[in-house]
Amino acid sequence: MKNNLLYILLFLPIVFLSAQTSDTIPVTKTETIVVTKDSISNLEPYDPLAPSRAAFYSAVVPGLGQAYNKKYWKIPLIYAGMASGVYFYLRNDKDYNLFRDAYKRRLAGFNDDEFQGISDQRLIDAQKNAQKNKDVSIIVALAFYMVNIIDANVDAHLRQYNVSEDISLQPNFEVNPINTQANYGLSLTFRLK
Repeated sequence: MKNNLLYILLFLPIVFLSAQTSDTIPVTKTETIVVTKDSISNLEPYDPLAPSRAAFYSAVVPGLGQAYNKKYWKIPLIYAGMASGVYFYLRNDKDYNLFRDAYKRRLAGFNDDEFQGISDQRLIDAQKNAQKNKDVSIIVALAFYMVNIIDANVDAHLRQYNVSEDISLQPNFEVNPINTQANYGLSLTFRLK
């Protein structure tokens, strides 16, 4: 009996401690996302050719890619930029021809042009300046044409990403009550549904 009591006294703390550790089994919390047909039905299907299609449309007819992407407000900007480049090209071409014809008449011996008080060297400089402005005008018109194509392509790419209002960026300003110094911060919040 003493022997049994000794065994009980020796093994009781071991059984008690093992019972304590077996009660503290870590519990893991699992979260599941439930997707219903209603939450999927409002999303547009993924179209891998949409960016190239929008770029092709804008290359054929400027602004058509923006109409394809339903960004109608960009179309007048594209046409205004291209039209301004063409307008200044035509204006500088007219000035260039005017200066060139006056210089040619002076070389032929006539002095009855409209630039009576201007020297021959100034007419040559005016021709060079008008030629340079013609080149810049063509570059501006082509730049607007290229931006039109690139914008349509990038916008079609971005339409396929889920950009929701559940993402927010907020500045944070707090005053430390201990030393009354300002603490600045920035928080980025993602709300997943």
